[in-house]
Amino acid sequence: MELSVAGELWDAEPGWLNTASYGLPPRPAWDALQAALADWRGGRTSWEGWGEATERSRERFARLVGVPAADVTVGATVSQLLAPVAAALPERARVLAPENEFTSNLFPWLVQGQRGVSVTTVPAEQLAKHIDAEIDLVAFSLVQSADGSVADYTEIVAAARAHEALVVVDATQAVGWLPVDAGLADVLVVGAYKWLMAPRGSAFGYLRPELRERLVPSAANWFAGRDVHSSYYGPPLRLADDARAFDLSPAWFAWVGTDPALAVVEQLGVAAIHDHNVALANRFLAGLGRPPGRSAIVTVDVPGAEEKLARAGVRAAVRAGRVRASFHIYSADADVELALTALAG
Repeated sequence: MELSVAGELWDAEPGWLNTASYGLPPRPAWDALQAALADWRGGRTSWEGWGEATERSRERFARLVGVPAADVTVGATVSQLLAPVAAALPERARVLAPENEFTSNLFPWLVQGQRGVSVTTVPAEQLAKHIDAEIDLVAFSLVQSADGSVADYTEIVAAARAHEALVVVDATQAVGWLPVDAGLADVLVVGAYKWLMAPRGSAFGYLRPELRERLVPSAANWFAGRDVHSSYYGPPLRLADDARAFDLSPAWFAWVGTDPALAVVEQLGVAAIHDHNVALANRFLAGLGRPPGRSAIVTVDVPGAEEKLARAGVRAAVRAGRVRASFHIYSADADVELALTALAG
């Protein structure tokens, strides 16, 4: 599919610059969800077809981040996917994270404080240089929610490997527009409702096989069974032998919308999406007299920016005291011009 005609797949109203809060569904995802809801309302079908969307989504996500589908678990939120990793940390383990890290990748480690686990935070750009032999786990966002800064993934991984520290990456603000190699990390988690444009309630986690052996799937359920449809009743425990052992039973309608949304991302190609998004973000920065960046998320500190954008019908977010604008497939030059004109007063 050509990116030039991709806009026809969305019904975005002018001025939506807030994908970092939630993405807008492409029409195939919206239509699939409406059809499933209609079937649910009338009791016209069984649930198994809705469940199959989960497996297709797992496979699509695995291709997007370059890992085997057998190493991908599915769930609902980032923090839920990180919970078994945090619980497996040894007592008095030391965790290192950026000081402005989104709390879904901080609270799971902080709640382990009762076991002596400690969390140290440092400026994001200094993360790699603070990794030493005392650090057991490094947790960071590949793209920071607050300001859109992109982490030096390979540098952080290299420093962590040199000191045998685990690497846990929240790629929620990256996958869908930034090419990502999940296999560099030990754990990589993604909430799919932002740049993957899925309904809220679907999330993915890559779990390195060697690490999985140290984790307990405490939320074990029928969907995590070796054979799902023969795992409804009774013992013995018979979980899947791969990352599926950590699956949550899927919220069907979230996954019905996730599958076609990921299909659109695959068809357009992450590299093309990246170039489109960053070009728009840099045009926005240039209009404000600022140098170009390498992110689809930018922040602006213009007096009265929030009010000016709101009056013009531009929907952005405020994070850490600054207006945050984010550009995705359905964003266009007209959205940039609308925002620049508003900020010019």
